Amino acid sequence: MESFQEFLCCVPAMALILLVAYYPIVELIRISFTDWNLIRPTYTYVGLTNWKWLFETWQYNHVLNSFFATLKFTVGHMVIILVAGLLMALLFNRMSRGFSFMRSVVFLPHYVAMTSAALIFMVILNKQYGVANVILEAVAGIRVDWLQTGSLAMLSMIVIASWRSVGYDMLIYLGGMQGISRDYYEAAMLDGASGVTLFFNITLPLLAPTTLFLVVTQFISSMKVYAVADVLTAGGPYRATEVMVYLIYTMAFVDFRVDRAAVVSICFFLFLLVVTALTMNVSERKVNYDA
Repeated sequence: MESFQEFLCCVPAMALILLVAYYPIVELIRISFTDWNLIRPTYTYVGLTNWKWLFETWQYNHVLNSFFATLKFTVGHMVIILVAGLLMALLFNRMSRGFSFMRSVVFLPHYVAMTSAALIFMVILNKQYGVANVILEAVAGIRVDWLQTGSLAMLSMIVIASWRSVGYDMLIYLGGMQGISRDYYEAAMLDGASGVTLFFNITLPLLAPTTLFLVVTQFISSMKVYAVADVLTAGGPYRATEVMVYLIYTMAFVDFRVDRAAVVSICFFLFLLVVTALTMNVSERKVNYDA
């Protein structure tokens, strides 16, 4: 009887999860088999027509271009925030409490909405009157079109997103470092280990669970980037920054093809699911959880 009562206590939470998380996935799969166009009041079921459309040469290349743009952003963003976050955590872990306000300064951009940050940097990077070009012209005598050059536009997106996220990674790494017992370091220092040896043989291995957590969560978050691309570049120039979520948005609410957007969304979801599952599988064998 008690087990049944405990199960009943879980029912509201389970129902909410089914409604919010799993029902939209089922509905998305159903929509992918229709010809739902937002400008028409009705739709019909068309079987695998949309899936065949996805693998047509032109459309397949279009989606693939957005996927690689997203992957390029994700790799650049993760490298910066993981490395910079770890280095800053090492620095702040050695500082006295008098410098704790500096941690808050580094973490503060995380509270800034990505849309607001993109609008601010849009002004800073403006070719005509932006602060970045004013300084660059004063120093080197040149002006750069940051947002209308493919590689520079992508780099600008990566820098803005990293500026906003690096404080979060720093804080998580700092919490992980402060959870490592000092006994490991004291024993190693008695054997004459240097600071570099301590970092690579104690700190880094014992931070493996923290790194795994950041890799998984930041990978998913980076792959779902949308706001900075929408506000800063609108997918341009020449679709160089048209990331996957922005592509799905334009398909559904600009081209009004919800059916095709559903197909691309499902493929994108499956990719993230597979990568996350593989990462967690590797972590069970490779990550050291002893701290």
